[in-house]
This record gives sequence, C-alpha cells and structure tokens, in this order.
Amino acid sequence: MNKQAIRLKYKSKRAHITVKQRDEFSIKIANNCLSLPIWEFSNYHIFLPIVNKLEVNTEFLLHVLHGKDKSIVVPKVLPKTSEMSHILLQDNTSLNVSKYGVPEPAAGVEIMISQLDVIFVPLLAYDRIGNRVGYGKGYYDRFLAKCEAKTIFIGLSFFTPEAVITPEETDIPLNFCVTPHNIYTFK
Repeated sequence: MNKQAIRLKYKSKRAHITVKQRDEFSIKIANNCLSLPIWEFSNYHIFLPIVNKLEVNTEFLLHVLHGKDKSIVVPKVLPKTSEMSHILLQDNTSLNVSKYGVPEPAAGVEIMISQLDVIFVPLLAYDRIGNRVGYGKGYYDRFLAKCEAKTIFIGLSFFTPEAVITPEETDIPLNFCVTPHNIYTFK
C-alpha cells in the first residue's frame, strides 16, 4: 500500500473514534509512556494535537512531563520556510491556533534542536520497524533529520503497526511507538 492509501486508511480509522475514546486511549498512551527508558533526560519536545484530526490528545502526557519537572518544547511552523521553530512551553506561553488547526505558541523562548533529548512525533501510521507516515508535508522529517544521533523519537498512535511501509529517502524512523495497549521498540 502506498503512503497516500495509508493516509486515507488511517484518517478513516480515526474518524471512527469518538472524542471519549480518543481521550481514554490518550490517557492509556500517557500511562504507557511511563514505562519507556527516557525519564533521565531534561528536554522533551511534544506536539499539540490538531483537534479536528482526532490526533492523540497529548494533554495527558503534558501532565506527566510537568509532574516530572521536565522542560517541555512545542513546535511552531514557519510556513514561508517549510521549517519549524521550537519554543519552550511555559506557564505564560500564549497559544494560537494556526490556519491548519495546530495550536502553536504566539512567541517565546526558542530552543535549539541540539538541546532536545526526546521528541514525541505525530503520525497517521507506522510499521513494524519504525517507519512512519505523517500528513505528507515533511515538517517532521526535516526536523528529525537535524536532531542529534542520541535524540530519541517516539511515535504516539491509537493503532497497531502496518506490516511494511516503504520509506522514502528523507524518512526518519522512530525509536519507539506507544499505543494504548503496547510499546513497540525499533532498531
């Protein structure tokens, strides 16, 4: 199955999840993240969900990160460059919803990519060896390609992996993917 077909399949699967189920699954995902070997680090990058796309609700994982006194960084898309900046999420950080429905910081302290230890990655689908399919704009692939070799990439998904997703040259694989029922380890 090609990436476009996979995108359509998983958008349809998400459309059949109720808001209540999304939140229940998201709580389980946040709880499962507690079993990952990642908690000795300091700087955690996390996406804020696009509500109308029924993405994993990362609010629950944000509570875990706050409770563990971690520095939390969120992305801000720079549309003219097709890149993202990475802003420290603080109590006074004001969020705006972009034209694509993405909650983003209006302004704030920018954090260098080299400072990030763990990145929670949005996705539509992934396979048994950590290849992922996003929305197809490449923002995360460009971002992940600039990260340090030691940086840990964690996908969050409601679903089990596909058998095989043929990666493109620019695709960056995950180290883990966390679902409501399992943690998948890659590499």
